[in-house]
Amino acid sequence: MSHAEFVELHRAGSIHVHVDAAAAAKYLSRRLLLPLVMLPVLGTGIALALVGWLWTGFAVIGLATIAPLLIKRSAPHFIVTQALQDQRFYDDALEARLFEVKRVG
Repeated sequence: MSHAEFVELHRAGSIHVHVDAAAAAKYLSRRLLLPLVMLPVLGTGIALALVGWLWTGFAVIGLATIAPLLIKRSAPHFIVTQALQDQRFYDDALEARLFEVKRVG
């Protein structure tokens, strides 16, 4: 199915898109380089806590811990939204088998 057909059928409500949530979370984590971003932010939070900015440090540590979880949880919605907007992303997501498209009725 071409990207233009996918967008047209999705807007018409003629298809159902089933996203593999686990695969989408892994794909998005790799694409956004979450581990490489999370580690320096955690280090910054620890450094802030050690130099006396205790609550600010704890807040940064909490942010570094919770943000990747929230990003991974919202991955299926992000995959569909991005696939509707960007043909290259749609092709990459199809190749990675992140979602299945089924026609309704």
